[in-house]
Amino acid sequence: MATQNLYFVAIIPPQNIREEATVIKRDFAEHYNSHKALRVIPHITLKAPFKLYASAHTQLLNWFGEIPTSIDPFLVELKNFGAFANKDKPVIFINPVVNDYLIQLQSTIIHDFEKHYPQIRVSFLEHHFKPHMTVAYRDLELDAYERAWEVYKDKEYEAAFEVSDFCLLQHDSKQWNLIASRKLKADASFIPKSF
Repeated sequence: MATQNLYFVAIIPPQNIREEATVIKRDFAEHYNSHKALRVIPHITLKAPFKLYASAHTQLLNWFGEIPTSIDPFLVELKNFGAFANKDKPVIFINPVVNDYLIQLQSTIIHDFEKHYPQIRVSFLEHHFKPHMTVAYRDLELDAYERAWEVYKDKEYEAAFEVSDFCLLQHDSKQWNLIASRKLKADASFIPKSF
């Protein structure tokens, strides 16, 4: 059976915000027994994880390098916390303030992905984008979620950063690795990353 790789597209915040988000993730690990978010670099997902055959890897890099991005760098503000209160898989996240640039970037990526990969289903939620920077999910049990949300629903957090690029990540069966980044603007450069 042919090997499939797992990928996703995201905005990766700068180091200082990644460190702050990781401190919050550690709080969830220590106090709410939710560890899985610690395995993923803090990010805002633009295209949810998808699988492709390993033989299509170069083609995917080519697609990523040619996404038509005519958006100038823009500011993303992070303000407080939000939650998806799914009964089976609740999620708590740092809340990015929605702006037109963020919506436009995500929409451009999704529509271009659908054009180039029509065989891969794009979910309803990807067409109805709700940006978030996850700090607890998957192994966050419902009772722990309820206790955590009592604390985090009123907790304040504020930060801002300039989005000047977006990234393609690949899973290596243990962790996610950044394999390429793409600068914003129409004449943007494509930067493949070495493993």
